[in-house]
Amino acid sequence: MSVQRLKVLLLIEQCNPDLPSVPQVGYRYFRTISERVDATLITHERNRAALERVAPDHEIFYISESRWMRRYYRLVERLTIIKGRVNWPLYNALAYLLYEEFNRRVYQLFQSDVRRGKYDIVHAITPMMPRYPVKLAQACRQTPFILGPVNGGVPFPKGFGTVARREFAYFNFLRGLGLLIPGYQETYRRADRVLAGSTYTQGLLQERFQLGDRLQLFYENGIPAEFFERGFEKLAGDRINLLFVGRLVPYKGADMLLEALAKIKPLALSKTRLTIVGDGAERAHLEALTQRLGLQEIVEFTGWVPHHKTHQYYSQSDIFCFPSIREFGGAVVLEAMAAGLPCIVADNGGIAEYMTPDTGFKIALHSRDYLVSTLAEKIQLLVENEAVRSHLSHGAIAHARQFEWAHKAAQIVALYDDVLTERAVGVPAGALV
Repeated sequence: MSVQRLKVLLLIEQCNPDLPSVPQVGYRYFRTISERVDATLITHERNRAALERVAPDHEIFYISESRWMRRYYRLVERLTIIKGRVNWPLYNALAYLLYEEFNRRVYQLFQSDVRRGKYDIVHAITPMMPRYPVKLAQACRQTPFILGPVNGGVPFPKGFGTVARREFAYFNFLRGLGLLIPGYQETYRRADRVLAGSTYTQGLLQERFQLGDRLQLFYENGIPAEFFERGFEKLAGDRINLLFVGRLVPYKGADMLLEALAKIKPLALSKTRLTIVGDGAERAHLEALTQRLGLQEIVEFTGWVPHHKTHQYYSQSDIFCFPSIREFGGAVVLEAMAAGLPCIVADNGGIAEYMTPDTGFKIALHSRDYLVSTLAEKIQLLVENEAVRSHLSHGAIAHARQFEWAHKAAQIVALYDDVLTERAVGVPAGALV
């Protein structure tokens, strides 16, 4: 079957070019896949204004929520925001009902079309957490069903219990409730392919469902081509510019970066400047820590910056430091690589899997003290050694190119062809099909 004639139904509940994180990733998948196939998108009504502005000619169905769910969402927000921070484990558990309404309505509206073969492929992309069922999979008896990439479940590392408690990790037992949700296990067993966004999630799902070759590793994040096309605008002077981009919350580790910066030798420190791009509940604490460590002259807090404007900070920097101790995807690391920045990251979760010895350093999480001291060593090495910086900069750009969205979309469409070929020769999808 010709790739150009494939009719693909994309389920991307979170799909918005104006928002960061998962909605942005969902939009990138929609935009690049739809350039290669005849795609129909199903998404939430909240994304209508943004999508009608950038994709007015695409076939998009918007699923609205009921008045009761809008009220319920406001209740969930009130219950889960504590002292300016979101209790994400509790939020995700309570917010499931919001997704379930979307999930149920999609099934009601599209199950008949799927059963009669209107689409060649059904592909559910968001939500990306690996504990959501897709009810429409029940209609995919003749039509291949693909799920993912899904990613999540990465635990907090040992030795970081204080951070885990501040991130409400004692609520993580709620994740186990997903196994009890009707249709959850059936979704995975019906899937022709499940794409896992990290090796941790891949192992988790393989142990849980014994999916065999139907489970594949496929990192969820990508890089827009414009990250490679804009070039560099390195700031004048002899300063080495360090960069951190992310929400200012405990597990992202900006406090450890500040402590590490204070540990490097005075001569190297005198050549260094750090820009922290992002905002969050920890900002006041981090600014106070900066003052306490005597770093106020070399550390700048920009506050929140729209995603489409972050490239100017990457392009003006020399080193990317991101000691987040529990990151599922970490798109900022890929963006830094694409801008030619050697990266220093914590070795836990998806961000470490993007790294190679030619792109930077990943630090084992033996303890908080070890992370801080090793981070200081690697910063000092890169500040003092231009040859190492240059080598890693070129390696970072070369490695990041394989994550261009166009390349990832081509891989997805090739996967569609593989699954259709398997169906044509009679390879069964899942145990329940």
